Amino acid sequence: MSNIVIKIENLKKNYYLGKVVVEALRGISFEIHNGEFVSIMGPSGSGKSTLMHIIGCLDYPTTGKYFLSGQDVTKLDDNQLAIFRNQKIGFVFQQFNLLPRATNLKNVELPLIYSGISSRKREEMSRKALEEVGLGNRIKHKPSEISGGQRQRVAIARALINNPSIILADEPTGNLDSKTGLDIMKIIQKLHEQGNTIILVTHEPEIAQYARRIIHLKDGLIDRDEVIA
Repeated sequence: MSNIVIKIENLKKNYYLGKVVVEALRGISFEIHNGEFVSIMGPSGSGKSTLMHIIGCLDYPTTGKYFLSGQDVTKLDDNQLAIFRNQKIGFVFQQFNLLPRATNLKNVELPLIYSGISSRKREEMSRKALEEVGLGNRIKHKPSEISGGQRQRVAIARALINNPSIILADEPTGNLDSKTGLDIMKIIQKLHEQGNTIILVTHEPEIAQYARRIIHLKDGLIDRDEVIA
């Protein structure tokens, strides 16, 4: 059985601004194996945000193939894609994307709401996830009542709640000071050591270095695919 979790073949993505065609991705191909820690880097306009949205099943490519856990996701409709995304991918965003009026516990529970799991079981799983990121004493707090670093920990707990195939972290330290960012990267590194597949999108070289492999994008193409010794 193949341990390839992501396979991308000649992926292209065009945006249309009136009569102008913007080629965000111009034909890229790569594979990511189960348990890898990969950073995707590139300057503004390189296509890394577009690629992140496609890998995260938040957008479709214009042409090309994207296989996630053996499933060609380019053939799924929006509803199927949403279900598949919820089952397979845990997201950690730069902006945290937490519900401001909900407690940390309820924020972590969110991906489980449509899974048919009882409310008692959801609470138990969410409590455990928050304890694993060191926030067992903050479950009743709301996002506004905790620090930025703690909010990102809540986001990581939420990302892990469905036991996803992939954790997709988009600039996870972008809104944090350097010390707090280091703490978050230690958690992400620990998740990798526990066997999780991590894809980290960043523009910071020192953050990218946590990965074992860096895919450098430039002008919608792979500039180089670098394995870190």
